[in-house]
Amino acid sequence: METQKWSIVALCLLGVLGSTTAKAEEENPEFWRAQGAKALQAALNRKLNTNVAKNIMLFLGDGMGITTITAARILKGQMHNQSGEETVMTMDTFPHAGLLKTYSVDFQIPDSSSTATAYLCGVKTNLNTVGVNAAARNGICKTQKGNEVTSILKWAKDAGKSVGIVTTTRVQHATPATTYAHSASRKWYSDADMPVSAKKEGCTDIASQLLKNTDIDVIIGGGRKYMTPKGTWDPEYPRDLASSGKRQDGRHLISDWQKMKVGKVARYVWNRTDFDAVDPDTTDYLMALFEPGDLRFDVERDPTMDPSIAETTEKAIRILSKNPKGFFLLVEGGRIDQGHHASRASMALHETVAFDNAVAKGLELTNEEETLTLVTADHSHAFTFNGYPFRGQSILGKSPLYGKDMLPYTTLMYGNGPGYKVVDNKRPDIRKVDTQSKDYVQLSAVPLDTETHGGEDVAVLARGPMAHLFHGVQEQSYLAHAMAYAGCVGRDLRHCESRPQHTNTKRILVTATDDDRNSAPSLVSSISLVTALLAAVLH
Repeated sequence: METQKWSIVALCLLGVLGSTTAKAEEENPEFWRAQGAKALQAALNRKLNTNVAKNIMLFLGDGMGITTITAARILKGQMHNQSGEETVMTMDTFPHAGLLKTYSVDFQIPDSSSTATAYLCGVKTNLNTVGVNAAARNGICKTQKGNEVTSILKWAKDAGKSVGIVTTTRVQHATPATTYAHSASRKWYSDADMPVSAKKEGCTDIASQLLKNTDIDVIIGGGRKYMTPKGTWDPEYPRDLASSGKRQDGRHLISDWQKMKVGKVARYVWNRTDFDAVDPDTTDYLMALFEPGDLRFDVERDPTMDPSIAETTEKAIRILSKNPKGFFLLVEGGRIDQGHHASRASMALHETVAFDNAVAKGLELTNEEETLTLVTADHSHAFTFNGYPFRGQSILGKSPLYGKDMLPYTTLMYGNGPGYKVVDNKRPDIRKVDTQSKDYVQLSAVPLDTETHGGEDVAVLARGPMAHLFHGVQEQSYLAHAMAYAGCVGRDLRHCESRPQHTNTKRILVTATDDDRNSAPSLVSSISLVTALLAAVLH
């Protein structure tokens, strides 16, 4: 009887809200038919761009699984007073899409370093290792030697292109580190983080490799404390011991970097004022480190001190694009992942919206005829979107249907993490809790100090030269090979043999096959909320 009562209440709510949330045109089947016909014609009119990619931009949302993309899309719309579901993010406009399998060689569910080695170096490897193949073992220095693998950033630099990394984490973190470093442990940020045995065996820390391995033109993110000698005061937080320098070898890597650039215009900045003063037209090299460690979450960022990821992306592109041979740029929305690990969905989604704004800025500043742009993720999270919320309901709100314990739950939840709050077999009553707060920690099913990654496939979205190569279901390591082929860098130069590296006019280099024409499966599907809710409440 109790279940029946709540089913009736749910049906009544559906009837009332359905009449107020549905747009009039959406009740007319011609609305959907016209929309479908328009999308179909756009697909039929699409021509393959087979140019050589002068520029390659890889936008990597760390932890940005498909659930995160969907939820962030809704949030972005709701931030602009829309219902949210029909919102189109910049990454949604990419015409070609595929799925990538993210497992590492030794684990079903990966971390950010093993995945980065796959999509940047084209080789799958073991958990927690950076820029080495699977013969290397986590934390064992002697297994690193001889098993190093290089990244597409190095391939692009060797081909004469300018290269850069932009991240919202420390520049020594797993994703950016894989562009330039080789390490048996992703955690060897500075020499202070390394065991004595690893140092004796000749391994070096990631921060020092930032200067040694590849000549990177633009380096933007955080990580000042890994670059300076132990005890060096941080310029922004001089009284905070945790922010001071960590290096035990006495090296001041920032000063060393500046000395290496004699004869070039090389700028080091750590604050917004100095960053804004950097003239891209006259700057050869830029190192911008805005925090001792990772950058602040975007909603907590002080805009007078730190620029947004869209602004750092713009500066990087303007500097790199001066090279007539083009550039490779990695842009990482790294704190999406960290928001999820803390089970703070609001933080993770706002980071994703900021990341999408950076994608928009990248497209604005480049020419699609010559620039291959990709958006993807390294892995997902144990993050769920559930509970039959009504159309237009806050993505950070609560499901209109209660649990069997007669208590509400949020639309977004986690499979595990710090949000486990069951006491005496009872969930907390969140009816009066502001679940939309940036600090709210979503409920989880299993208690952990930090929420874990997820193991399902992630999306790759592509536009520009050879974007049709990114299709179907592929190993994550395929990404590096396809990017390199499109840009004529690395080993496979068939795409540009005896041809100029770039032209502004389209050229048909290959004949499109039936598989090519059908290589952009849509990730968008329609589900009837009414049918789903009726089925749920009447079950």
